[in-house]
Amino acid sequence: MSFLFTPDAARSDAASSDAGSSDAVSSDAVSSDAAGGRGASGPYGVGSAAAHRAAARRRERRAQWHLLFLAVFVLGPIVAYPLARLLLLSVTGAHGLSLHAYAAFFGNPDSRGVIGTTLWILVVSAGLASVLGVALAAILFFKPFPGARIVTRFLELFVAFPSFLVAFTLIFLYGSQGSFSIALQRVLHRDAPPLDFLFGIGGVVLAEVVFYAPFVVRPTLAAFALLDLRLVEAARSLGANGWMVAVRVILPLAWPGIAAGTLLCFLLTFNEFGILLVLGSAHLVTLPVAIYSSATVDLDLPTAAAGAVVMLAMSLSLYALYRRADRRAHGRTGRGR
Repeated sequence: MSFLFTPDAARSDAASSDAGSSDAVSSDAVSSDAAGGRGASGPYGVGSAAAHRAAARRRERRAQWHLLFLAVFVLGPIVAYPLARLLLLSVTGAHGLSLHAYAAFFGNPDSRGVIGTTLWILVVSAGLASVLGVALAAILFFKPFPGARIVTRFLELFVAFPSFLVAFTLIFLYGSQGSFSIALQRVLHRDAPPLDFLFGIGGVVLAEVVFYAPFVVRPTLAAFALLDLRLVEAARSLGANGWMVAVRVILPLAWPGIAAGTLLCFLLTFNEFGILLVLGSAHLVTLPVAIYSSATVDLDLPTAAAGAVVMLAMSLSLYALYRRADRRAHGRTGRGR
């Protein structure tokens, strides 16, 4: 067999060889570009990550400096130093460290009576305020009426009032010269005002119930808002009356929020001082009033400090219970969502 060489065949071979070489050149260029891209992006990627880490470290150091500033210049003078001085004063005697102040406080029969009176007023006032707050929240949520939203906003605003303002309001209404007492005296044709309960335990309980009931309304409304109302409708469709629905359906589901509001009411009522100072009498001495009298009238600072430490421990115990109930309420909120 013989092979003939023609000009057309030569041109075809040259074209095919040129195409092959161009393909090789283009593939080499692509591979070199890709390698160059990896080489160029490598340093930039490492530098960007390092810059991000450095910025995160700077933010962390800045946050630590801010926290240190708050601890030294804010929390230290306002919280830590007074508490330390209070604890030191309660264990300081005439000859150095001593527990004489605590022995005198707990050994005094009047102190035990003061603690008993404080706890009795706490249970009655906070208990009634909690029941009233839950009832108001239930009416506002399940039985809304025209103006219910305005009442809710007023209750939210009411918590911003100082407590002694409520005491003075009750004096202007139900005191011996109060408008309601004078009107009632004229209607009944009495020589003296018929109402004479305000300056004593009745007035203190009434003022604390009026003032602290709104503190229960808001957490209870928040708990009611998380209820699955289909369960309420299902219970009603099965023939349950209102009390059965409230006790067996609504109360178990909303109990964490109600408990948080109730414990908050107990905590605030326990630390109340303004209402007791305005409406309390010489025969109604609670723990805050006794501490105030020991420090300002008797000038017995160690005994006052010991009483304050006891009251602080009781307040922290109530606060721990409140935080536990509040976490349970928020945990249920998260699961509901």
